[in-house]
Amino acid sequence: MVLRSPIFRKLLSGAFVLIALTWAVLDLDLSRYASRRQVQEAERQLGTLTRVLTAELSDLPLPRLQEWAHSAATRAQCRVTVIDGQGVVLADSEEEPQQMENSAGRPEVQAAYSDRVGSALRRDSTLGRDLCYLAVPLHYQGHAGYVLRLAVPLESVADGVAPIRWRILVAFLVAAALAFLIAHFFSHSFTRRIGRLRAFAEGLVQANFTENLVPDGEDELAALARSLQSMASQLHGLVERLGLESARREAILASMVEGVLAVNQDLRITFYNASFARALDLRAEVPEGAPLVNIIRDPALRELLSRVLATGETLKQRLQLPAAEGRAFEVQTTPLRGAAGRGALAILHDITDLERLERVRKDFVANVSHELRTPLTAIRGYTETLLEGALEDQENNRRFLEIIKNHAVRLNSIASDLLAISELESGKTTTEFARVAVGSAVDAALRTVEEEARVRRVKLVRGCVEDVAVVGDRVHLEQALVNLLENAVKFNRPDGQVRVDATRSEDDLIRITISDNGIGIPSADLPRLFERFYRVDKARSRAMGGTGLGLSIVKHIVGRMRGTVTVQSQLGKGSVFIISLPCAS
Repeated sequence: MVLRSPIFRKLLSGAFVLIALTWAVLDLDLSRYASRRQVQEAERQLGTLTRVLTAELSDLPLPRLQEWAHSAATRAQCRVTVIDGQGVVLADSEEEPQQMENSAGRPEVQAAYSDRVGSALRRDSTLGRDLCYLAVPLHYQGHAGYVLRLAVPLESVADGVAPIRWRILVAFLVAAALAFLIAHFFSHSFTRRIGRLRAFAEGLVQANFTENLVPDGEDELAALARSLQSMASQLHGLVERLGLESARREAILASMVEGVLAVNQDLRITFYNASFARALDLRAEVPEGAPLVNIIRDPALRELLSRVLATGETLKQRLQLPAAEGRAFEVQTTPLRGAAGRGALAILHDITDLERLERVRKDFVANVSHELRTPLTAIRGYTETLLEGALEDQENNRRFLEIIKNHAVRLNSIASDLLAISELESGKTTTEFARVAVGSAVDAALRTVEEEARVRRVKLVRGCVEDVAVVGDRVHLEQALVNLLENAVKFNRPDGQVRVDATRSEDDLIRITISDNGIGIPSADLPRLFERFYRVDKARSRAMGGTGLGLSIVKHIVGRMRGTVTVQSQLGKGSVFIISLPCAS
């Protein structure tokens, strides 16, 4: 296990490199020292021999010179050479003088010509060995200028150094073994301590702050351990603060009604909240980094975000997103800058209901203006006619006043209905809910419209009315029933019939059904039937004295009593209005 440790390998490699370099330097220095000592010993030996041989050679005849060289070489155990003043070899113990080249250029011979002792180290090509040459000046037969040169072979430096080299090698092997053991010991200690530091650091990455790191020793690793322990405590506090802030942001974003979307500079999604997912009906979770075009096909939002990324300005725009079933949003986009680069944030505020209310308000204002203009115009016109002289017209003045009165009554009805709707919508009515018997409310409503039904020759039928009760306002419930019964009577045919039933269903709801066999309602008008001032047949409705607010009042009254009102109708066959209210316990 230790052999795999990089620290052990580095320590051991460094020790081995240092040992190898030391061994190489010592071997080189030892070789040089041995060579130098060997040369000095050879020169000393040759110097002694030259003094002896010079005395023998001074008077020797020239013909006996070659023989003497062989004899002297045998006695001195060296090579003997005699050279004249021109460098010609006169005698040599190893070769024939006639076959040898001129030696005047040899450095040791030149030194001898200058009356100095010359020496040189040179490899002999004949013997194939290194020789140490020593040349001295020679007076031969009374003449100067001759040279006596002796040469001895040097031993191999490697052979001379080999015993010492082996001892050094053994010493270095022992040192290498000690280095291995020391590296093993230190690396094992370092590896164990570094392993603890690494495990502690990895625990910090995984947000594990429970472990304590106790430093052992006073070296750099102990200082690092203390620094990591201090950093862990600070990091723990920082992570807790960040976690708290993140939880707060998540809670805020999750509770926001507005959809929030964040993209990077490549229009890839980096964040979105639950409201955004609900608005676009995202069933599966969108991974971070997904292209925005895969989620929103409509180019308007992408173009808006692209402009924010390009200009760096905050922009606001109203958009309708087909991906959100055509709902309308007021989108506010702002640039984001962070370590990961530029981005953009979009906040989508759903204004679909607001726009619908704006349309309803505009339609309401237009309808009120239209409904009020007709009777006011009539009242003004007939009043001006009377003031201009028609007041004296005995035949028509009373008829004009009756018309003015009818239009004034109509204006009063419109004002009363508007006031009723306003009170119902605002919830400011002071009436407290109580237990209301449905049968008595039905009977009161039938009595209210009984006279008008007789005039219009419409039969009122009290059908199956069970003895049930609801919780609500009796006056308002009777008003709702009266409005429905009046419509059923007005928009019926002569000899028609209007039937009222009240039963309790299995789901514990009271269903009050008002059905007629009158002219019916076109299916295209059914969705808008409960809107204020909406009329199926405007001319006939005004002729009947309707304000266009009756069904809207019915819807508000039933809604305040936590119920619903629905309609079923076929053109020419009649209509059925059903009020569903919770049963009183």
